[in-house]
Amino acid sequence: MMTPHASTRASTVRHSLIALAITAAFPLQAMAQDSVPPPAADAPAAPVAQAGPGQLETVIVTAQRRAENIKDVPMSIATLKGDKLDTLTAGGADIRFLNSRSPSVSVESDYGRTFPRFYIRGLGNTDFDLNASQPVGLVMDDVVQENAMLKGFPVFDVDQVEVLRGPQGTLFGRNSPAGVIKFDSAKPVFKTEGYLSGGFGKDGMKNLEGAFNVPVSDTVALRFSGQTQRRDDRVHNPRPTGTRDFEGYEDSAARLQVLVKPTRDFTALFNVHARNLDGTATLFRANILKQGTNDLVDNFDYSSYPTDGINRQHLKTKGGSMRLKWDLPGVTLHSITGYEKLDFFSRADVDGGYGAVYAPPMGPGFIPFVVETADVIPNHKQISQEFRAESSARGPLQWIGGLFYFKEDIQIDSISFDSLAPGNPQNSAYATQNQSSKSYAAFGSLNYTVSDALKLRAGLRYTSDKKDFSAKRVEATTAGPFNLNDTSHNVSWDLSGTYVLTPETNAYARIATGYRAPSMQGRLNGLADRPSFAGAEKALSVEAGIKQDLFDKRARLSVAVFQYRVKDKQLTAGSGAVNMNQLINADKATGRGVELDFQANLSDSLSMTLGGSYNHTEIQDKKLFVQSCGNAQNNPASGCTVTDPVGPFKGTAYIDGNPLPRAPEWQTNFTLKYSIPVANGEFYAYTDWAYRTSYNFFLYEAKEYKAKELLEGGLRVGYKWDRYELSAYGRNITNQIQSLGAIDFDNLTGIINEPRTYGVQFKATF
Repeated sequence: MMTPHASTRASTVRHSLIALAITAAFPLQAMAQDSVPPPAADAPAAPVAQAGPGQLETVIVTAQRRAENIKDVPMSIATLKGDKLDTLTAGGADIRFLNSRSPSVSVESDYGRTFPRFYIRGLGNTDFDLNASQPVGLVMDDVVQENAMLKGFPVFDVDQVEVLRGPQGTLFGRNSPAGVIKFDSAKPVFKTEGYLSGGFGKDGMKNLEGAFNVPVSDTVALRFSGQTQRRDDRVHNPRPTGTRDFEGYEDSAARLQVLVKPTRDFTALFNVHARNLDGTATLFRANILKQGTNDLVDNFDYSSYPTDGINRQHLKTKGGSMRLKWDLPGVTLHSITGYEKLDFFSRADVDGGYGAVYAPPMGPGFIPFVVETADVIPNHKQISQEFRAESSARGPLQWIGGLFYFKEDIQIDSISFDSLAPGNPQNSAYATQNQSSKSYAAFGSLNYTVSDALKLRAGLRYTSDKKDFSAKRVEATTAGPFNLNDTSHNVSWDLSGTYVLTPETNAYARIATGYRAPSMQGRLNGLADRPSFAGAEKALSVEAGIKQDLFDKRARLSVAVFQYRVKDKQLTAGSGAVNMNQLINADKATGRGVELDFQANLSDSLSMTLGGSYNHTEIQDKKLFVQSCGNAQNNPASGCTVTDPVGPFKGTAYIDGNPLPRAPEWQTNFTLKYSIPVANGEFYAYTDWAYRTSYNFFLYEAKEYKAKELLEGGLRVGYKWDRYELSAYGRNITNQIQSLGAIDFDNLTGIINEPRTYGVQFKATF
């Protein structure tokens, strides 16, 4: 339950954000400069103006596959770069650093540094199956990363991160009805430059990152960048059985890019990248939640994990891309070829403790039965190809058109082990899944400048998806193979417009659709020998907003309001007392909300950013019910407390009207930087904070399975001189520890967030 103090604090945050949103909805004409007519539509493109003293730099994005001023893009979009990106990734942070650091964005994982799950405007997927699809697309250097294991590639030597909120079904295609997150690496340039950054910190944290850019000739430039991170084990098993030490890792990644520009009209950019991670899987901690509450048990010790299971994890990925560009009279042609491959193994003690009621001693708390499993991807390959043409001639009409092809083959093995036998041997039972996916698409968009003040855009995409799926269980008797085949077709579209109210203020409106292809999985066991299937979901979203430069471009404001509906929403339900998931479709899910992005140079020494979002989501299906609290069936004394209406069968609950899982209503992020010249350099202090309200872990509501509200902060102080920088940092500086997720089929198992960490960093550029 929320305390009175917490309730007051949450109310204050809500009222403050509402006030800011209302104020921002009206152009601040009194603060605007004298009106200057914008350039004519057929005027030659001018270089981006350099920011004056104290002014914010112009932000250029490629959300619509063209380089544009973020103010001119008719959608809710945010970026992360520079000091903010460096601060958030300090201390070996993986891609989950994005969680709550941009309005309406959440990131979490049940697999630690692998398998990140992204949510935008409450739309995501809580599925832990390695074949799970997500409604948030992730694009790395213009190549879509489909499998979740590819989405956790370390963030280093990155120019900019773009968060595109709302359906992106036209230019980015399938599996992006919630939005897209784009990462753009620093590209090779024709000069010698680079940097080297290293540091160490708490728990034996060591990290080294760098980039080296060199022109090989007048037509060839090379850029190599890499990162390696290491942390010692910080959690220990006090018992003599199972793995003894946890949460240490070694994570290394590298990227080599070669830019070839033999003529002014042709450019080729080659990219080869790889990652190697060895560590431990997420710790599932048995009975750490107090029954009837969402509090951690008294005297909870983060550093202790009594277990009889084996825990280890490794991930290897490698890939490459080839981006070709031809600048022809009146048209620019693009070819983007991508290849990705991965090998994954993750093993963990899912029951989260030791022993069982039938094999004493047991603990912590009541352990109904032993569960130790591993999920493996021994075979995976992804190939993608895009051809795109875009107009480059001057004129009021601009266009983009293209073709896209995607193919993925994946094998997934699910294995179980006997935790009670010496050496934790593999059981005879395992399940395997094989899936082949192909997708074809044709897309196009038109931009038309109606007048100096009004620009309109329309986009259309046709997609065809085909999946062939097979699942088999192997035990004393073999079940299967069970086959599923599906072909689906979809047409996505969007319409948008931007209206220039003043040279400093743009208003926009957008209506867009999105589509997620059908999903399949077959994590079979003896109780459920059938694959699971969810049909395609289709989203329709409407949004409108204001984007404004303030105070002679010393501040920038963006506010958006939106509403969406997703028909046949794909959801992931648990399987009661069994360690499985089931794919289901709800009639629909709806959402509405507000998003705010604000940044300002408050003075020559002080700058800030502020972001906030409100997302109200709701599952709408009066007949839909799911199995709940499997642990209550195994032992009511350690089972959870469901607050939803009871379903038609024992152990089920109706979920109509519930919010989407892992979807906090309110999120706020804030940064403040102070810098001042000292001697021949600059001293700075940078703090960042993120707040979010509670959310449900699962489709059903239970007192134990509801995250508490969370406020996390970071601090970085440093000194820059010449080409060097020395800094000290702290993450989660108030050491807020709480449950972020859970497992509900065995006992009151929780998954908790990262504790406080700190360290020092040194960086040299050349």
